[in-house]
Amino acid sequence: MTELKLIKVTKVEAAGGHRLHLRFSDGCFGERDFADIVAADGPMLEPLRDAAYFARVFVECGAPTWPNGYDLAPNALYAEMAEQGLLKHAAPV
Repeated sequence: MTELKLIKVTKVEAAGGHRLHLRFSDGCFGERDFADIVAADGPMLEPLRDAAYFARVFVECGAPTWPNGYDLAPNALYAEMAEQGLLKHAAPV
C-alpha cells in the first residue's frame, strides 16, 4: 500500500506578475507562474488578474489563499510543480 503524504504550503511570497515562490512542508521550494490559472473564466479568479491583488496571497490551513477565499490545493500544486521540474530540495542542515 502506498502511503499518501500530506503536503502543505508553509510559506508563500509574491514574485511579481502572477508568479509565486512557494515553500512546502517537506522542505521543497519553487516558483510557478499562475497566469494560466488567473486567465480562466470565473468570478473568483477575476480579482486575481490584478497583480496587486494577486500579491495579497497568504497561507491558510496549508494552502495559498487570497482575500476573496480562492485557494489552491497544496497536494495538487506540489504534484504539478514536481512533474514540471519546478521544485528544488532544500539542502540538509
